[in-house]
Amino acid sequence: MPGDKSISHRAAMFSAIADGTSVLTNFAESEDCRSTLECLIGLGVEIDRNGPTVRVSGVGLRGLKAPEQPLDCGNSGTTMRLLAGILAGQKFNSTLIGDASLSRRPMARIIHPLTEMGAAITTREGHAPLQIEGASPLKRLKFELPVASAQLKSCVLLAGLFAEGETTVIEPVRTRDHTERMLRGFGADLNVMESGGQRSITVSGGSILTARDVQVPGDISSAAFFLVAAACLTDSCIEMVNVGLNPTRDGIVKELRRFGVNVETADVTESGGEPIGTLKVSDGSELGGKQNRIEGAIVANLIDEVPILAVLGTQLKGGLEIRGAGELRIKESDRIASIVENLRRMNADVTEFEDGFRVNRSALKGAEIDPFGDHRIAMAFSIAGLLAQGETQINNPECAAVSFPDFYETLESVTVR
Repeated sequence: MPGDKSISHRAAMFSAIADGTSVLTNFAESEDCRSTLECLIGLGVEIDRNGPTVRVSGVGLRGLKAPEQPLDCGNSGTTMRLLAGILAGQKFNSTLIGDASLSRRPMARIIHPLTEMGAAITTREGHAPLQIEGASPLKRLKFELPVASAQLKSCVLLAGLFAEGETTVIEPVRTRDHTERMLRGFGADLNVMESGGQRSITVSGGSILTARDVQVPGDISSAAFFLVAAACLTDSCIEMVNVGLNPTRDGIVKELRRFGVNVETADVTESGGEPIGTLKVSDGSELGGKQNRIEGAIVANLIDEVPILAVLGTQLKGGLEIRGAGELRIKESDRIASIVENLRRMNADVTEFEDGFRVNRSALKGAEIDPFGDHRIAMAFSIAGLLAQGETQINNPECAAVSFPDFYETLESVTVR
């Protein structure tokens, strides 16, 4: 599988503000992660890239330089939100821009805490471009997440590196913890506590990061498409090695098992603080039950897998209902609307809710799919095409390159006709 995007973004940013040179292997070759590297280069960081191997010459916590032009985050919300945390603590001003899709996504949630910490941020009605007037040092902050968002948490923790004293983020629902793991790995002074159902993460301002080499695990969100395909196609199986098995990201494995899919893990080791291993899945004889519903805290850690889970739902006895996923309305597309629209095109019985959808077991028919420029929609409905009767056409298929440039070649390589 391609390198994990979430970890690749963070590895590049942390390496950039660390002392020394870091070598990142299996770095995601996606457009999103390329945007992160280009932004860092624009901030004066020397980066040498050779395919999935990236060498980053860190400039230290205070070594970034004022960019000569706006920093283009492309389609990457992770790039914009995390980099905003770093730029908020600089002595210079900067501007973050993005493509049309990213410019429609809300940024107000990061502006509030960063403004409290002393930065001045101007937006276009809460959307990009972000004009950031940095403050050095920032003020320390104790911040409770209003929504379950690993990007918001990471933004504030990164800003906390440039603050006086300790900055604490409190999350009511545990989200992806790649930032915490990597901050520790790079040597930051970090403390994590859990009490009364809440989790708090505290970082000390001025923590010195030290370069380290990072092997990026294979992306489990990319693996999810192949896991579902093998689970649903009779007499299929697939084995994928060196896939990230972080417990805040492996919800897809837990849910597949709950629905009767035979998923095995093997050869589990650790790399850079992240568990990795081999995933093997084979088709289930009878998938699902009477009450297949995903809701609550688990949704936050399955948010990227919802499109392919929707496809799985068409094959489950009892169908599938997903609720509490309103965050999908503000992704690369309105993913709830995109999922529902394309499922209906393929003859699926589906009901749309404001925070999710309900899909019943359905005999899919080939159709013309509009991914609405969303990489995960394009890939999920490519798998739906394998399950459907007749031919399925994916329009604008190149949008898959945002996270998985070789998706179609990989899919063809494991499909036996």
